[in-house]
Amino acid sequence: MDPGEAARLAAKVHGTDFSKVPQFLDISPEAITAQVHAVNSNCKDDRTKFIFERLITHLHDFVRETSLTTDEWMTAINFLTAVGHKSSDLRSEMILLSDTLGVSSLVEMLNNAKPPNATVGTVLGPFFTNDAHHLQTGESIASEGKGHYMYVEGKILTTKGEPIPGATIDTWESDGDGIYDNQYENRTEPDCRGQLKSEKDGSFAYRAVVPVPYGIPNDGPVASMLGHLGRHIYRPGHLHVRVEAPGYETLITALYFEGDPYVTSDAVFGVRNSLIIKSTVVEDPEVTKARGFLNTSKPHTYLKHDFILPTVQEAEEAKKALKLKLKSHL
Repeated sequence: MDPGEAARLAAKVHGTDFSKVPQFLDISPEAITAQVHAVNSNCKDDRTKFIFERLITHLHDFVRETSLTTDEWMTAINFLTAVGHKSSDLRSEMILLSDTLGVSSLVEMLNNAKPPNATVGTVLGPFFTNDAHHLQTGESIASEGKGHYMYVEGKILTTKGEPIPGATIDTWESDGDGIYDNQYENRTEPDCRGQLKSEKDGSFAYRAVVPVPYGIPNDGPVASMLGHLGRHIYRPGHLHVRVEAPGYETLITALYFEGDPYVTSDAVFGVRNSLIIKSTVVEDPEVTKARGFLNTSKPHTYLKHDFILPTVQEAEEAKKALKLKLKSHL
């Protein structure tokens, strides 16, 4: 049997329908991009086809623009392989890569545009869990000894300044050592995280600890990449907040502290100007006692901030406006 006949028989077994397969032979640096697009043209989902068309176009243009060498491409492949190997059920090195390249933040901003007077969002981060304890107003999300005392209060409001009662508030943070509870191997229950509801007037309040700057995991390929790029691995101290209420756009955000040395160079590009807040220190032991802290001789940090939620419709209008603005600049 000649090779051509053998190949045709094999193709028949494979079930390949050549009437739907674009044919090409002359593969060259100039032609290959169009040929890959042609091969992908049978994709039935228009959005998937569009995304891959743009991805391949930009990737091929990158290779041509940089005259990428074989060794450089293998370095990239080995790096991505190491990122995959470092990931586990408890740690996603790939998300960390996305974060440190600014991709996570860009996707968040594009998909969570807000009206001008609404609280802006930021990246969720890798440390959110669904097992936080349910708290009453004024209770503590952190067990004793987890860091310097902090009291947080504010209101959940509409864009018109009206209170939103019954909003679900999830909040979580690192402890005074810059470590989240689910980073500890001996974790038995949630700590430095909690869930509570806003009151009838939209108010909320809870005790916490002052979050401190911390480094992203420094034992993996992403940290090594940052080292090669001359970057540090640190995030400013921040308090995560997620607010959800029926009829309103869910808010995922975080509060950062004025004066934090890393607030202008966050390793994952999560800081937004409007999320940088100023806190005060309360030294009056009677106030400390009234707010429920056990050691009244210790001063505590006081943080007050309102969160403003747009309706679903207001958020959709903001997203459409942003997309039109971006298209006009492309």
